[in-house]
Amino acid sequence: MGRVKVFRDLIGIIKDKASQSKAALISNPRTLSLHLALLRATTHDPFSPPDPTHLATLLSFGHCSRATASTAVDAIMDRLQTTRDASVAIKCLITVHHIIKRGSFILQDQLSVYPSTGGRNYLKLSNFRDDTTPLTWELSSWVRWYALYLENLLSTSRILGFFLCSTSSSVDKDREEDKVSSLINTELLKEINSLGNLIEQIAKKPDSLNSNGNVLVDAVLGLVGEDYLSSINEISIRISEFKERLDCLGFVDSVELVCALRRLEECKERLSTLSQRKKVMIESVWGSINEVKDQIGNSKAYKEDEGRLLMMGRRNKVSESARFGERVVMKHSGNSVKFSSGRFLSFNDFSFPAYASME
Repeated sequence: MGRVKVFRDLIGIIKDKASQSKAALISNPRTLSLHLALLRATTHDPFSPPDPTHLATLLSFGHCSRATASTAVDAIMDRLQTTRDASVAIKCLITVHHIIKRGSFILQDQLSVYPSTGGRNYLKLSNFRDDTTPLTWELSSWVRWYALYLENLLSTSRILGFFLCSTSSSVDKDREEDKVSSLINTELLKEINSLGNLIEQIAKKPDSLNSNGNVLVDAVLGLVGEDYLSSINEISIRISEFKERLDCLGFVDSVELVCALRRLEECKERLSTLSQRKKVMIESVWGSINEVKDQIGNSKAYKEDEGRLLMMGRRNKVSESARFGERVVMKHSGNSVKFSSGRFLSFNDFSFPAYASME
């Protein structure tokens, strides 16, 4: 087994040297430094993260023209899509993550077009497999998860209107609170749901067996852990805003908010070991989530509306049962239920999420 590992590492070194030599021969002189920096940052070595010097070189191309920034992002995505090596793929994804966190606006802007412009999704790696060794097989699961996580991070950033956890677009807390307070309920719910999707994806991180203690995995968890703190902070701002709106929150919005908070709570245990920083702040946010959820669930208006909705649902079931013989021969019977009460008119165009049990 030791000889196989040494042989594989030797092959990786040879591939890296060959790729760099090839780039030196055929690359455009104007982009040679870009391609060499990318190859050196994304080597085949599974036991070394991208060198900070080479990452800094790649990020520096974001301070040039938009065309140069576009070329840099294209080169990273092309290497990500063409490699079959788990180590190279993870290092490409780490590079993408650094662009989101530390890249210039121009570089981030070029990255954000994947796949929002309707083109190819370069972060779609659901079929990625590297079965060379038990380690690379396990790293493959991290590649698949990490790519989907970064896709969620970009999607959430688009909804929030800024790159979450980015040092170049950090938002003043007071200004962010003012912006959030100006949102209508549907927009605020959209943001909390998007942040919930991101938290759910973090909680789905793979379990480590062969890769436990691997420097690449540790590097990924370090970056994601920082994102987790940023996400918790953004959730806290929006939970505080919902606290101010509880008395005037409609039943439909209340249902959606409770469902979103329950989804968040289901992730809590899986996230307990992700970050050792700011534990008091994190626990305070989880406490606020539980508090708001319970306040809504225990409110008189919520219980009354929920009870009426349940009663109407049961009456509809009885009515359908009585007409069962007719419905067998009806080929085009509708499946939707219309509420006749004006109090529930808004439900006619509302579809309950799959995770909300309304029986």
